[in-house]
This record gives sequence, C-alpha cells and structure tokens, in this order.
Amino acid sequence: MKKLAASALCSLALLAAPAWAQPYPAKPVRIIVPFAPGGGSDFIGRFIAQKLTATLGTQVIVENKPGAGGVIGIEQGVKSAPDGYNLVLIASSYTVNPSVYKLNFDPVADITPIVQISQGPLLVVVNPQVPVKTAKDLIAMAKAKPGELNFASPGQGSVIHMATEYFDSMAGIKMNHIPYKGTGPALTDTIAGQTQVLFSSTATALPHVKSGKLKAIAVTTARRIPALPDVPTVKESGLPGYEVVLWHGLIGPKGLPKEVVARISGEVNKALKLKETDDQLQNDGVSAAGGTPEQFGATIKREIGVWKKVAADAGVKAE
Repeated sequence: MKKLAASALCSLALLAAPAWAQPYPAKPVRIIVPFAPGGGSDFIGRFIAQKLTATLGTQVIVENKPGAGGVIGIEQGVKSAPDGYNLVLIASSYTVNPSVYKLNFDPVADITPIVQISQGPLLVVVNPQVPVKTAKDLIAMAKAKPGELNFASPGQGSVIHMATEYFDSMAGIKMNHIPYKGTGPALTDTIAGQTQVLFSSTATALPHVKSGKLKAIAVTTARRIPALPDVPTVKESGLPGYEVVLWHGLIGPKGLPKEVVARISGEVNKALKLKETDDQLQNDGVSAAGGTPEQFGATIKREIGVWKKVAADAGVKAE
C-alpha cells in the first residue's frame, strides 16, 4: 500500500509539473526598443524579433519606448521581472548614457547581458569643400587653423558627439561642437557647409558619399568596410589606437535564469550565421557580431569606462 501511495504521489507530481515549470518560452516575449520606430535600432529590433519568433516557437513582439537617449525604455526593461519575457535592445549609446544622464539603475550590476547582435563603424565625412583627404589631413588642418572647424552631432552627449570628442582628445585638437536635434539636421548642415565635419552612421552618410554631397575620409573601426574599400581606418590614417564601434545587443533584468540566457543567446547566434542575416545587416551599414553573454558584458563594462573619461576630459556634464 505504501508503494502504491508513493507511486500515486509521484504520478500526481508529474501531472502537476507543467503548471509550475513550463519550458521557456510559454507565452509571447517582448523586446523593448528604447528608440522611435523607423530608425536603425528599430530595424535591428524587428529583424531579431522576426528570427526569434521563428525559432522560439512563440511570438516575439517589439515595443518602442523612446525618450532621454533610450534611458526611459531601458529603465522599464531592466526593472521588469527577470523571467525572460521582457528583453531590451540596446545600442552602443547605452555605454555613453552613464556619463551624460543620472540613471536610476546600475548599467552593469542591474542587467543580464545576453548577446551582441551587430557591429559597424562611424563614417568620418566632411563637406566636399574642406581640403582634406584623410584623418591625418583633418588633424593637421585643425592644428593649423584652431577654432575654425565645426563638427555637427545629433545632440549633446550623443555617441556621435562623444566619438568626435574622443577623436579630438587623442589627436590633441579642438573642433567646435554644433549640436542639433537629430541626425537629419546635422547631416543637412554638413552637406550645406554650415558645419564641416560629421561622424555619422554608415547607413545615413553612405548615399550622400556616393552622390558626391559628402566626402568620406575614414571609418572608426579597426578594419575597412566592403562598401568603401578605399577609405582607410582612423588608425591607418593618422591616429593609432582610436576605435569606435557602433553596435546593438540584447540585455535583460538582473537575475535572468541562465537557461533563458543560453536559449536566447544560442538562437540569436544561429540566426547571425545565416547569409540572409548578413545581407540584411549589410544593407543597414553593419555586420553580424554574436558571441557569448560574457563577451558582451565585458564590452559594456569597458566602454562605460572609456566614455566616462572622454566626458570628463571634454567637460560634458550629466543631466
């Protein structure tokens, strides 16, 4: 009788198990994109959501939560339940934000890194009337004519602003910062000659380089890019040690279960190895990244340190 009772209890436990230990995912997954619809981050978020919907066996939806350089949406995501159903797409600006905003969360301790999705350069472009061909020429001109070169950015404390300040600091020059309310106006005024220099995302600037409205003089990554094979890196053309990578990746709240992290990271890495994925990302001026959660976490931590020093050196204040 005791054996029968024990057997019955085991059977009941097995029957009840799915109610409290359902395999992940058991319901739709949300990816918060902390930027407005239609931009590069939104494209990456929706692309990855589509791939995960196909492989996770549940719907993965994108919810746009723009504001404060992405801080509003990110904060909502990292303060959600650590159950794997609320993920956040972050951009490289995530590592700049601690230097320019007062955050209500710890950008390292309060998150779970999952996977880096993409990587790509900033393209250093100038108005065609500016008589420079390389980053070395730009540095020489800035030194010869101090205070005469203006660089545009989509806003104070943006990753583009900070990348240019980083360039100035390493080169020992000082160009004048002209902040705009968005990439569009910054690009327009550089084309018009109101500003002379712009560090831009490749996807944004490339059409204007090809049409001759802008001149590309360098890329900020360690390697040249296939779209502009004749354009050297900043390292090659005058500033050894300089590198800035634009990227996107997925994070979750602190305490995300290891099996959930492994599942999502694994599925994203598989998707990033597909040729169709690389083709899609190349259209947006970036390439596939991938890697482990630990590697992504190390990138986040390292870059936060870099931008804190740049902000301090340039006198950029937290808001």
